Amino acid sequence: MQPVPRPLAPTYQDRRWELPPDAVVHHGTVDDAVRVLAGRTMTALTGAGVSTDSGIPDYRSPDSPKRAPMTYQQFVADEAFRRHYWARNHVGWQVVRRTEPNAGHRALAALEDRGVVRGVITQNVDLLHEDAGSRHVIDLHGRYDRVICLQCSRVISRAHLADRLDALNPGFIESVLADGATVADIETAPDADAVIEQTSHFVPAACEFCGGVLKPEIVYFGENVPRERVERAYALVDDADALLVAGTSLTVMSGLRFVRHAAKAGKPVVVVNRGETRGDPLATLKVDDGVTETLVALADRL
Repeated sequence: MQPVPRPLAPTYQDRRWELPPDAVVHHGTVDDAVRVLAGRTMTALTGAGVSTDSGIPDYRSPDSPKRAPMTYQQFVADEAFRRHYWARNHVGWQVVRRTEPNAGHRALAALEDRGVVRGVITQNVDLLHEDAGSRHVIDLHGRYDRVICLQCSRVISRAHLADRLDALNPGFIESVLADGATVADIETAPDADAVIEQTSHFVPAACEFCGGVLKPEIVYFGENVPRERVERAYALVDDADALLVAGTSLTVMSGLRFVRHAAKAGKPVVVVNRGETRGDPLATLKVDDGVTETLVALADRL
């Protein structure tokens, strides 16, 4: 039996960070957030913490299991890593597609309907903002429902690939389920990576057009967000009077840069997250409370 691929040494994105001891963080309540944001338009920047109440675990909250997401370099360089990833994703994507938006997603959509929220920049790939009714969404890290060929750049739907993988791996999903379990019982990461150990017998699919390597249309660790997408996100931040950050630790620069951009422009920044975030010292106000209930309260009062 082939060994299960293990992640390489931690990359810079996986290292824990700590706020400097002299960092000044302005903590407050929902009432304080209402006072800061009242009468202003805002752009929302969201992370995995927005979707935890929909049943999708995040990466970095205190209660989250330790995870080491596969890097882009691992995926493109090693067929065993790709086999391991696609086997787990074949189960995990079915979990993600069955999730429903929660009240926090709906609160942001309601604020957009009223013209308070200009749009959402999300680090999530689960499409729950769109499902909740948000119309102006920048999926910064891509979306779980599309697959791209790294050779010919063709994009296909994940549902179409699922049919091909089912044909190549009859009975695979049933083989990894415990007696009486369903796919919903399997632990799954925010990028639809299900926790499955036995994957060496899985047969991945090549591109049906050119035979190239297929990859989820998701930005992996070690991969750059397309420049055009980043520029649209900066423009969305510029278009609003304030930035509302919800459910992200801002550990990686991918999201933190927009907080820095807003703060440099003198825009109020309100961060809503349980636990410290890398952007706390830049925030006008930090609300250390539940994301869903805070977003609902803001939607009711703004």
